[in-house]
Amino acid sequence: MEMDKIYEQTMLYDFYGELLTEHQRKIYEDVVYNDMSLGEIAQEQGISRQGVHDLVKRCDRILQGYEEKLHLVERFARAKATIGLIAQLTEQGRSDSARVMENLSEIRDLSRKLLEEL
Repeated sequence: MEMDKIYEQTMLYDFYGELLTEHQRKIYEDVVYNDMSLGEIAQEQGISRQGVHDLVKRCDRILQGYEEKLHLVERFARAKATIGLIAQLTEQGRSDSARVMENLSEIRDLSRKLLEEL
């Protein structure tokens, strides 16, 4: 599985996983977090490999559907990026007062934007 897909699956699961059934969560966690093969899960759960595959795909669609409606992962990513910019502005070592004032102004603007999104 490619890393971007795994990252997307884990983020979606972190935000919306509790909305899946217990059975769906168990199998999805085994695939995404425990890196188990479909065959291993099928044998453990007493279902077919195709059944595991279909369930994982269905969970992907369900989680993606929640994100399309609620945009929590997207908002989290934007907030994280904004906080990163704020941190970067506070770490700049320049001490000239004009630059400090510019940074403070930008931090204030970013903070307001972040608060509006939350």
